[in-house]
Amino acid sequence: MSFDRDRARLAAVLVLTAGMAFAISPFLTDGFNGFTADQFPIPQVDAPIQPAGWAFSIWGLIYVWLLIHAVFGMVKRDDDPAWAPMRWPLFASLALGASWISVAQQSPVLATIQIWLMLIAALISLHLSPRSDRWTAQAPVAIYAGWLTAASFVSLGLTLAGYGILLDAVGWAVVGLIALSGFAIAFQRYLDRAPEYSLTVIWALCGVVAVNLAGRPVIAGLAVAAIAALALPLIRRRSAMS
Repeated sequence: MSFDRDRARLAAVLVLTAGMAFAISPFLTDGFNGFTADQFPIPQVDAPIQPAGWAFSIWGLIYVWLLIHAVFGMVKRDDDPAWAPMRWPLFASLALGASWISVAQQSPVLATIQIWLMLIAALISLHLSPRSDRWTAQAPVAIYAGWLTAASFVSLGLTLAGYGILLDAVGWAVVGLIALSGFAIAFQRYLDRAPEYSLTVIWALCGVVAVNLAGRPVIAGLAVAAIAALALPLIRRRSAMS
């Protein structure tokens, strides 16, 4: 029992350490508002799958909420057995995330691989999050995983288009949005207790709508349809609870 408590406390310390490193990483770099056009052999100018720059402002909320999660967990739930399982995959994701901006500024390919690893670990952590302490345990990991879900598909679509693999930017935007919405809807149904996850994906999709509304109405319409598909279950759930 003492070993389990020590292990749980170690995990709490590691999450706090990785969370702090993750949160300060933008200040040690030039920040990140999406890949630039010249990072690819085929420049991705005004890429249709990449959200508008303002959508990336959600990182401020993610950093702050994850730090609240880590500090609260360290101070109040350091040896709580309900918190312990989620901490190890969250630590892995945050540790990878601490270097992600630097990697993304150098290599979109490596950054794409890295963000998918971050996403997988974050989804595992969210799955293992306790039902208690929703706002300090589940919610911050949910918005983190939600944004990583969108960012992972965006990064993959941009990279494939940027290297001219099979389709052009518009083609990969269509495929990417369909794949993103299908993935997010499936996970939403699987873990029907974290609406913050879907709301964050919806936020990213709103950024895609904004980029495409004027010149690419088909892409914008596809993003709107994905928003509706994600929002409808949330509305129904809310109505059932009221």
